[in-house]
Amino acid sequence: MANMYQYENFKIEVSSEGIAHVQINRPKSLNALLPQMIIDIGKIFQQISDDINVRCVILSSSGRMFTAGLDLAGNELSKLSNPELDTARNTYRARPMIKLVQDAFTAVELCSKPVIAAIHNACIGGGVDLTTACDIRYCTKDAYFSVKEVDLGFAADVGSLQRLPKVIGNHTLVRELCYTARNMYADEALQCGLVNKVTENHESLLAEALKTAQNIASKSPIAILGTKHLLNYSRDHSVAEGLDYSVTWNSAMLQTEDVSRSIEGLLKKTPAKYSKI
Repeated sequence: MANMYQYENFKIEVSSEGIAHVQINRPKSLNALLPQMIIDIGKIFQQISDDINVRCVILSSSGRMFTAGLDLAGNELSKLSNPELDTARNTYRARPMIKLVQDAFTAVELCSKPVIAAIHNACIGGGVDLTTACDIRYCTKDAYFSVKEVDLGFAADVGSLQRLPKVIGNHTLVRELCYTARNMYADEALQCGLVNKVTENHESLLAEALKTAQNIASKSPIAILGTKHLLNYSRDHSVAEGLDYSVTWNSAMLQTEDVSRSIEGLLKKTPAKYSKI
């Protein structure tokens, strides 16, 4: 099953329980994100979204830190501007490149399976973009976060400015973080709601993420898929619009066999068994 996922700089395994573990695996470069890696993140999560064998996802990294952000060694940002072209043409050509990166991280958010980010040590720049697209975030006590883009001379443009305010709900704090690029450490991240839990070390972090993933994977895949979809929809719409949409959704999805199986399991006090999605 794991052989379905072959991507350079990523290690991906799918357990018999239906848990996909996606590991950023470029430790010698501090898991800095190359352009192709970002594109691959989009492909990976689209593939996972369509994989009927997967019910939940853990996203983590190998080595010393979660990610140092965008790999600056290749000077990729300078490639957005060609001195031989005028401003209009440079702008026209830069737009699809930026949109490609945005869509890659949005694929994490739109993945039909819940994604748990397990963050250790540094989570910088693009790492914040990536993890704010996840459903749940846990981190180690030595973790820290930085919206670093202003220190590179530009505004963050692939998700942090859009998702971070909705994740923590404190616009004043978000503005401070994004204007100053200062580090937010684990205790503050827990206090403001950026992460759900803080663990002692990397080993306990992965164990905690796995425990939650196993819990989610044991539930009805129809119920989990619908819950994630409706939460995402309701976040971006009014309460009335969200309620109206859920009427349409559940008019179909309540007809699943999973409802009767769940009730039977509760009455018998035995775990329900569900078919693949």
